[in-house]
Amino acid sequence: MPKWKYSVTGLDPDKTVKCAGRELRVSPKAAVEICGTIKGMKVAEAKELLERVCVKKKAIPYRRYKKEVPHRSLDERWHAGRYPVKTASTVLKLLEELEANAEYKGLNLAKVRIIHAASHRGMKIRNYIPRAHGRSSPSFNILTHFEIVGYEGE
Repeated sequence: MPKWKYSVTGLDPDKTVKCAGRELRVSPKAAVEICGTIKGMKVAEAKELLERVCVKKKAIPYRRYKKEVPHRSLDERWHAGRYPVKTASTVLKLLEELEANAEYKGLNLAKVRIIHAASHRGMKIRNYIPRAHGRSSPSFNILTHFEIVGYEGE
C-alpha cells in the first residue's frame, strides 16, 4: 500500500486546507490544464468556472497541450481551448471536499484561495484488444492524481 504525500510543504497548518484525489480515471492532459487555470482563484470562482465548463459555456485554455486544439473565443487572450467535462466534474467534486475540509477547520470560505493545484500521472492500466490473425493491439488507460491546497488569506 503506497503512502501518499503532498508535493507542497512548509505551509501553516492552521490556515491551510488540503484535499487529494488519487488514481482517478480522467485525462492527465486535461487535468494539467484545469489545474493551471484554477490555481490562484478563490474556491467559489473556481467552482463557478468548472460548472460553466461542464455545460460547455466556458472553455479551458490549453497552454501546454495545444497542438491541433481548435480555437475558442476565450477571455484570457488565448486561442486554443477545450471543454474537458469529465475532468471538470471530477475537480468540482474535489473542490467541494476542499470546502468541507475548510468548514471543518473553521476557516472563512470567502477568503480561501487555491494556492496549489497539481495533477500527476498515476498508474497505467494495461489492456490488449485482440485483432485479426492472432495479433493484439495495446490499449492503455493512464490514471491521474490530484492535489488541491487552499489558504485563508486577506
